[in-house]
Amino acid sequence: MSERGVQAAGEGLEDIEVGLLLEGVYRYYGADFRDYAPASLKRRVREAMQREGLESISALQAKILHDTACLERFLALLSINVTSMFRDPSFYLAFRTKVAPLLRTYPFVRVWHAGCSTGEEVYSMAILLHEEGLYPRCRIYATDMNPEVLRRAREGIFPLASMQDYTVNYMRAGGKSFFSDYYTAQYDHVIFNPALKANLLFSEHNLVTDGSFNEFHVILCRNVMIYFNKTLQRRVHNLIYESLVMFGIFGVGNKESLRFTLREHEYDELDAENRLYRKVR
Repeated sequence: MSERGVQAAGEGLEDIEVGLLLEGVYRYYGADFRDYAPASLKRRVREAMQREGLESISALQAKILHDTACLERFLALLSINVTSMFRDPSFYLAFRTKVAPLLRTYPFVRVWHAGCSTGEEVYSMAILLHEEGLYPRCRIYATDMNPEVLRRAREGIFPLASMQDYTVNYMRAGGKSFFSDYYTAQYDHVIFNPALKANLLFSEHNLVTDGSFNEFHVILCRNVMIYFNKTLQRRVHNLIYESLVMFGIFGVGNKESLRFTLREHEYDELDAENRLYRKVR
């Protein structure tokens, strides 16, 4: 038996079907999920089957390839959108105390928030930069591969019920004002002040397939790469490294690290506990 045949024999039927599904989505639509973490992918494929009322992955593949509405539902399911205002407050407190002073040395600051989801963390950073007197000289580029979550992020409208928890996060992140000063409540939702949007630019960007589009002083890619396999993680680390200016700041999620990556030695730890790094080579 050939090497490929041995490999195929060792795969379960589900692995083969998932592989064929992802290959079909890539070849027909150009959306590439082939290097996402297998365990996470399988969970979402099973959920997609359940939602569509299908009994096999092959049936899901057929429906996705012939029904663009089904594809959009599938892409939305694969797009991980877990976020909140001032998520992990200690990260924002560390950014406020250790990064903001460095940014004051630049006449203009470009920030890239990669994988911004529905925008809660983008508005959090805008508030922080405003309070540190930096926002007028900043431009925040917020990107995601999912056009629907970008639409919601541009609107800056969030559930009123979340504001109590967000206020606690804001205070723990070193907030210097009243959190309610930054939004207006309307019925069961709030809308954030238009001034916070002045220097925000939301646009589609896919970390899997798209390249660098600018040089940045800060790149935040938090809790995104945990859903990628090692191959894709290496690609994204290279993309971010190439997109950072020398001495630029890179922030990742609290479940992520640069340790044991090929780029580990290109950075110094600015705050190891809160996963803030500075490009030095």
